Amino acid sequence: MKKAFIPALVLSLAAGAALAKLPPLSDEAKAKADEAKAKTAWNDKVAAYQLCKASDRVAARTLAEQKKAGKPVGEVVATPACADPGPFVYPLPEAAATAAAPAAPATATAAAPAAAATKKP
Repeated sequence: MKKAFIPALVLSLAAGAALAKLPPLSDEAKAKADEAKAKTAWNDKVAAYQLCKASDRVAARTLAEQKKAGKPVGEVVATPACADPGPFVYPLPEAAATAAAPAAPATATAAAPAAAATKKP
């Protein structure tokens, strides 16, 4: 009876821990996660670009070797040009960009009357 009780106790404790709710992410953590997601997507584009360039080099070399050997070359299929993703630039989320722009003038105008009010007495 004791042998069956211990595993049941362990499983019930593990199930309770698995169902525990985590606290919501902070805005900073969400921003970092979004940036990591954007960086991963950019890395995927770079990898696809590098694969495309390598495939073009292999195809060109193979075509040249076949022509040099005098083998008949079949129809050459045109492929789309490789798209270079460029350097990684993380765009600011639109919500943060729009919130940051109006916030600067609003705080400056709010601070001016407060400073004037403190100079009068």
